[in-house]
Amino acid sequence: MKRKYLVAGLGRSGIESANLLLGKGEEVVLYDGNEALDSNEIAKKLTGPAKILLGDLPDVSTLSLTDAVISPGISPELPFVLALKDAGVRILSEIELAYGYEQGTVIGITGTNGKTTTTSLVHAIMKAWKGEKLAFVAGNIGIPYAKEVLKTSAGSVTTLELSSFQLETVDSFHASVAAILNITPDHLNRHHTMEAYAAAKYEIVKNARPGDVLVLNHDDERLRVFGSEKRAAQTVWFSGSTPLENGYYLKGDELISAVDGTETVRLRTDETTLVGRCNYENILAAMAIADAAGVPAEVTRQAIVDFRAVSHRIEYTATVKGVRYYDDSKGTNVDAAIQGIRAMTGPTVLIGGGYDKGSEFDDWIEAFDGKVKLLLLLGQTAEKIRETALKHGFTDVRLVSSMEEAVKTASEEAKPGDAVLLSPACASWGMFRDYEERGDLFKSLVHRMETHEE
Repeated sequence: MKRKYLVAGLGRSGIESANLLLGKGEEVVLYDGNEALDSNEIAKKLTGPAKILLGDLPDVSTLSLTDAVISPGISPELPFVLALKDAGVRILSEIELAYGYEQGTVIGITGTNGKTTTTSLVHAIMKAWKGEKLAFVAGNIGIPYAKEVLKTSAGSVTTLELSSFQLETVDSFHASVAAILNITPDHLNRHHTMEAYAAAKYEIVKNARPGDVLVLNHDDERLRVFGSEKRAAQTVWFSGSTPLENGYYLKGDELISAVDGTETVRLRTDETTLVGRCNYENILAAMAIADAAGVPAEVTRQAIVDFRAVSHRIEYTATVKGVRYYDDSKGTNVDAAIQGIRAMTGPTVLIGGGYDKGSEFDDWIEAFDGKVKLLLLLGQTAEKIRETALKHGFTDVRLVSSMEEAVKTASEEAKPGDAVLLSPACASWGMFRDYEERGDLFKSLVHRMETHEE
């Protein structure tokens, strides 16, 4: 039967999904609820002819659809998606669509925090092992899988960063090595409960086969329970705090792998540019993934030593008048922002706040632990966070109206030896296009001060 696809959501993921399908000769209808979009500009991005619908979607029964590829930002609970399901249309994600064309091996990485750093690190290891032409990276990291998948071959390795949104609608997707780094509260405005959020993450091993490996964080209580369940994939553990009889762990300043209690020191923390326990956990996970994939240990070690921090994740920006500035704009939830604070070694002026995803901020405030000397808040959550801080006895709080005001105030209040940390604990939406735009503005403002430093 001839298939007809609806591609819903016309960001990068949607456009690349459409182009993949058009390149395969499939019939495609593009749809976006934003009627202000320019259909002519959309058409210029396509590799073939396709019908473009903007605004309200017509009665789905009139479109004769067989499949619908929905972008990660579109909730499966939206009325038009439910109408598609009721009409018997198969709902799939861009990840599921692209996987159907995968020719090589897939490594899948998910979790609330650390996904991008770990994915980037694993990709760097795979490039060092396989070479540029056989190592690919895609997914939530910002590169559509649909754009890369036709480059794959029998010997290639694709490392995918996978969000809960992307995993909600997988069906046949399979990763021979999968990792769940942690599960902490996030996106509850979409998933409603922690159980539903965790269930979406668990879909990464939905199709596990004998010989597959599942890498899990032993420090995460929810994952310890999940890892104890019987499944085809072998569970491999890592920990930032607990020595393991079998697994990967941090011991003092050493990153260790152990087999039946026999330890091997794989790396020292001073051999990497990554800082903070959260990043050491990311390295441990990457080591476990690489070992499971068959990468020689020395190749893995050297790739980690050569690796440079991911932009916007506890990224050192500059020192201005003795004050160190760090961009942790990718700290878009409470747990990630806690890791940012833990990475600071002295008095810190903290810039936070942004879009409200339904999070509570008590744990974040409690994690200040005497390090945060001033909290500057902006965005939709500013007042909510201020009230939480006051409830916990933290009173050094100011509300600011813009990133410009936040950086200016921070520079005035920080003393030599202090740090200024942008780690919002919130998404960027409402004030910025994404966390990258937010972080880039912060860095540009800091570099502007650096340029004018006397």
